[in-house]
Amino acid sequence: MLRFALVDDDPKDRETLQSYLEQYRQESGEAMEVTVYTDGDELVEQYKSQFDLILLDVQMQFLDGMAAAREIRRIDREVIIIFITNMAQYAIQGYAVDALDYVLKPVSYFALSQRLNRAIARLKQRKRTFVAIPVKGGVRKLDTAQIYFVESQDHVLTFHTSAGDFVSTITMRQAEERLAHAHFFRGNNSYLINLEHVDGVQDGCALVRGEYLKLSRPRKNAFLEAMSNYMGEVLK
Repeated sequence: MLRFALVDDDPKDRETLQSYLEQYRQESGEAMEVTVYTDGDELVEQYKSQFDLILLDVQMQFLDGMAAAREIRRIDREVIIIFITNMAQYAIQGYAVDALDYVLKPVSYFALSQRLNRAIARLKQRKRTFVAIPVKGGVRKLDTAQIYFVESQDHVLTFHTSAGDFVSTITMRQAEERLAHAHFFRGNNSYLINLEHVDGVQDGCALVRGEYLKLSRPRKNAFLEAMSNYMGEVLK
């Protein structure tokens, strides 16, 4: 899931940008979580490197966007910053804080969506890791972020991914070893679950992309602890 911060002190502009982000989420299919701040000081005070991208208004009452960006860059060199401004000359100052781009007010959906496309492409390129799994007749390279869960049924291992399902010739133990660098956790003997795609835990099941994956009683508490640790790592 991509985590965005939206920082703007104008209520109407915030409402417009929120509606654009929701439209973009629906059209792109990207999993996005948006946190809204009303001023730069509010963002800086609560900042813990928890975001992938920040949409940052330049002119704000208490702490303007440039000052906020300088503070953020002291602790986070990776987060993508896109400035929102009334005046194009502020874009030049953005280079000093390594801003990816800027968009002029009044913001149009097209202009914002183009910046988001560029930013998300950079994020995905930065974060992508792959695993090679043997399949019947060859080998398949899978993006670990796009693996939802691995299922073992009747000694047959299936990787459920955004690109479809792939049956592999390896064992569950071997799959665990190959995905040890990523955020996967055993829910029971049959499921190896990507914590990134867990939408919740309900009635003893992990909810993953609309699927209810049963958690075994001995593993349930450990799974919940792993989820908590994963969220803490994401948000720190």
